[in-house]
Amino acid sequence: MPTWATTLAIDPHQELLWTGNEYGRVMSFYGHELQKYTSFKAHASEHVKQIIFTEKGVLSVSSRSVHYASRRGLGIWHLADQNFTDLQCMSFTSKDATEILVAGMQNTMFRIDVEKGAILEIIPAHDMYTIMKRGGSHICAATHTGSVHILDSKTFQLIKSWQAHMGWINDMDVKTDFLVTCGYSNRQQLGPMLDGMVNLLSLKTLQPLPPIPFQPGAAFVRIHPRMYTTCVIASLNGQIQVVDVMNSGAVSLVKQAQIFDNTAITSLELAPSGEALAFATTLNQIHLWGSPAKAHFTDHPRETLFPDPIIPHPPMDWSLDTPLNKIGMPYYRELLLSAWPSHMTFEVGAPPPKIEAIVTAHQKRADMGAYAPNPRKGFRNQIQQTRVALSEKSSGALGAPKFLSEKARESAKAGDDEQRPSDALLEHLKDMNITSATRKDVPAIYGNVEIKYSKFGVDDFDFRYYNKTSFSGLETHIANSYANPLLQLYRFTPVIRNIALQHTATECLFDQCMLCELGFLIDMLEKAEGMNCQATNFLKTLSSQPAAQSLNLLEERNPNERLTVMVQKLNTYLLNKFSTDYMMVSTHAQNRPLEQALATKMLATFKCGQCMHEMTRLDDVYSHELIYPQPQRNMGGRNHRSNNPQNHHRQTFSQILKYSVERQEPTRGWCSRCRRYQQMSQRKQVQGVPAVMVMNANVTTNEAKQLWSSPNWVPKEIGIITGNGQFFCYEGQDLELHIQRKVHQIQVYELIGVVCDVKSGENQKSHLVGMLNVSPSSSNTDAKDEWHLFNDFLVTPCSTTEALRFEPTWKLPCVLCYQLKEYSHIIDDSWKTNLDTSILYRKWSAAQSEHLDKFRLLNPTDEVPQPGAPVGIDAEFVALQREEIEIKADGTRETIRPSRLGLARVSVLRGAGPDADLPFIDDYIAITEPIVDYLTQHSGIAPGDLDRQTSSHILVSLKVAYKKLWLLLNLGCTFVGHGLTKDFRTINIHVPKSQVIDTVDLFYIASRQRKLSLRFLAWLLLKEDIQIETHDSVEDARTALKLWRKYEDYRRENTLEEKLEWIYRRGAETRFKVPGKVGASNDEMLGVPPGMLTPGRNTSGRATPELGATASEVASGSPLRSQAGTPVRKAPFGKGSAGFGSPMR
Repeated sequence: MPTWATTLAIDPHQELLWTGNEYGRVMSFYGHELQKYTSFKAHASEHVKQIIFTEKGVLSVSSRSVHYASRRGLGIWHLADQNFTDLQCMSFTSKDATEILVAGMQNTMFRIDVEKGAILEIIPAHDMYTIMKRGGSHICAATHTGSVHILDSKTFQLIKSWQAHMGWINDMDVKTDFLVTCGYSNRQQLGPMLDGMVNLLSLKTLQPLPPIPFQPGAAFVRIHPRMYTTCVIASLNGQIQVVDVMNSGAVSLVKQAQIFDNTAITSLELAPSGEALAFATTLNQIHLWGSPAKAHFTDHPRETLFPDPIIPHPPMDWSLDTPLNKIGMPYYRELLLSAWPSHMTFEVGAPPPKIEAIVTAHQKRADMGAYAPNPRKGFRNQIQQTRVALSEKSSGALGAPKFLSEKARESAKAGDDEQRPSDALLEHLKDMNITSATRKDVPAIYGNVEIKYSKFGVDDFDFRYYNKTSFSGLETHIANSYANPLLQLYRFTPVIRNIALQHTATECLFDQCMLCELGFLIDMLEKAEGMNCQATNFLKTLSSQPAAQSLNLLEERNPNERLTVMVQKLNTYLLNKFSTDYMMVSTHAQNRPLEQALATKMLATFKCGQCMHEMTRLDDVYSHELIYPQPQRNMGGRNHRSNNPQNHHRQTFSQILKYSVERQEPTRGWCSRCRRYQQMSQRKQVQGVPAVMVMNANVTTNEAKQLWSSPNWVPKEIGIITGNGQFFCYEGQDLELHIQRKVHQIQVYELIGVVCDVKSGENQKSHLVGMLNVSPSSSNTDAKDEWHLFNDFLVTPCSTTEALRFEPTWKLPCVLCYQLKEYSHIIDDSWKTNLDTSILYRKWSAAQSEHLDKFRLLNPTDEVPQPGAPVGIDAEFVALQREEIEIKADGTRETIRPSRLGLARVSVLRGAGPDADLPFIDDYIAITEPIVDYLTQHSGIAPGDLDRQTSSHILVSLKVAYKKLWLLLNLGCTFVGHGLTKDFRTINIHVPKSQVIDTVDLFYIASRQRKLSLRFLAWLLLKEDIQIETHDSVEDARTALKLWRKYEDYRRENTLEEKLEWIYRRGAETRFKVPGKVGASNDEMLGVPPGMLTPGRNTSGRATPELGATASEVASGSPLRSQAGTPVRKAPFGKGSAGFGSPMR
């Protein structure tokens, strides 16, 4: 050893001997040959005091730190604290080795969590300790004055103090019922000397036992791990004795260590197996004693990991005449190393930018090259970035689109419609056929799609780049958005769609109703007509379901679960939950149409394996797990065939479905005859089939993958015949034959869609997509099959062959949905005329009858909302989660995930009539989630306002407030407000443009590229000061109504254009601020620097950009129109969507 060992320990889990030295280094040696295994620096230049072991790693302590590392030397955690002044020892507090107690020559002890590496508790020490060992329910701690403290291992209270030696304790050991010590005592004129005996204490009685004499002076002692009454005692000069504790006069063995004169033993350890003894000396040597044939450290060692040995290449003759084919290629299934992944391919250069024609036209030749006048069209020190265009042309990948503001800026600057190569790529991808030459490469349209955020937020992202169809996609960056393709599958299944909307239109106000949330979502997707949507409210309600948490359906609680498993469990859960929710409405309790639509009626027969007693039970099965043939095994030279018909040949889909529905499986249940739980056999008989059959593909084996990868294996149509408990399924020619014969009543189902698991690349996570046939959900009975790919917000048409083609390496099915063909194209919109509007007239508290001049509910007799009726609206929001921002090396900020806002208050006012501007909805929403910022300056919401226990307001649930707005929307009301796009997005509702009057767009000149705030317009046109101290949704909605009427007056007088020019001139004079007023909109009241504000919300009001904003900072299209929305003005730290932030996507 290069240095002397300050401590010595033998691993109880592996064949390793460990040492620590004076420089903080920990080393290990393998086996009885002491082969060096690991060496690592665990501490600073300090002595390693002690080493102990867990199953996962090694704990070491020095005077100022505690270190935890794996046995291979990799650090797990390192703990250093200012309270660590002179640590000496440590011990586990229990057998599970999850906590340690650390102490030393200081007045405090520390309880440390081994898993987390954190100090759990600082405990006052009864004395200063140098050695610590655990025995049974006690921790024995040796003090520097020669006494031993017996501590309770749970409370660490002092139970007994035993004076073992008059000087100090040099060594100590504890096993079961015995504590042995050896140490020093002061002798007259000779100073401290080792005692000639080993002291002994019984931990049962806590009384001392007769000491063990050891004339050479006992320096070290260890109790044998197998024979608890046997001790190994050693002196400093190397004399070793084995003594029986109960008969100290009988010495069974005396040995002398072969050490040099003037050297001494510094530490001694006995292996947990009892077959080896190790000690270190002052000459930096380690001695290992034991029989070479028996020497081992532990009885049941775990495997010690070593690096793989380098296998030498076989020698071969090589000359100029050696043929190259003599070197064979190995058989391989994995990807070869020579197949470089895309992220390991680097470009070495970029093509030079093209020289503009205006430069070449005026260039003049010189001695070296040519020169020309600077056209001054670009910024200084900037050139065209040619590498981006080159990479997009060569890779064929689906690049991210330009932001809308960027496109608007470039089009205004260049005046042309030139596209990047990636802008046109998506248009060509929909016509692309996946041929055999490209099957190994995943098409770009299947890849992960992500939303990019500019400084204008999510509304600046070009979703239409990914979706040119009339079918809306669903956004990501929302927790549990893996469910998006499953929700799209429900939306395009007419039976489920009709039932969900019919239920949503009823009086159901159950907060946890998933069927209502599905109806809200489907209605939003249909009204959006291709615009992007998000399932925020549906997924938020899902996250609050206790059953969803217990079933591991939430990404944040189960991040390592495969999405295939999660979506199949989610499908089963939702279908059952829909049935339960449907029955919550009393009018549905009798006919039960949802069960008839989704549930397969099964008669389950259970037969006891002991008494053969049979029991029956009726079950409703909402989703079927497909079961595939087991691989055939060769037994005794014959092909083993079971009674399972699947094993005879490759099965068709209909045969798989039949066996899966009627499967017989063993189970364990209660036998009423045996009066105990017994092993039972279960048999199922089909009593009736539903209108919609949903199946979980359950593709987990190679045999199942081979079936699905077979061309045309999954049929577009299947036929089912039931009768007398039998279930028959047909496809292809068999199905056509049965239809022609008309002998049996056969029910024909067509495939609606498939949810697929896609592994789109080496550097991308697995994700889910939907392959859906949108034709059955169309009311046009002549419509042909139209298959589409729904990859979150990327939606594009595809062929039937492509939709139903599966690849075992990257595309596999998860959930399938078949619907009776007779229900295709039946789109029931009768719910629109049967809306239950009682919630609009309902009193939630007696206090709503007070102050009728400030608030009054609608009168159901003469104030029924009519189509086209104007209503003023405004909403306030609070922050539930802050945005996540990444600051790059060049200092630029990129929004990774936007802030998440929650609806806090919504106010709706009458827009016409004798009670115009009087609110009939003014709801505060009860929020149970943690609120990170109430945004009081912008929302008027104070802490406690949204808590049912402390609020002075009448609180309603989010569903109640949402359903009121949803009813007004479907009754045809026109919503008047200022910056409504963001409000509706955060509320998670889509209102068609024909039903929106947004005053931020009424008083707007596109060429000026500046939108005006509500406060500024109210001051200038209405001569009113609003938002003086804070925002009030009633005041803002009333102001928007007045501005709308003012706009109508200007339009009738044909002075609108003149007034708009005057407004912008006055705005330029006042810098678009209210002169001499400091309102709630100003930065001075926010308490944050302007840079922390969202671009759509600044000093001049709700949506006015900063003074001096240029075309590059303000888009002239939809982003700014959306940017004026209320959530932007209410989120000083967030500039993106109010999405429900996802931890995984």
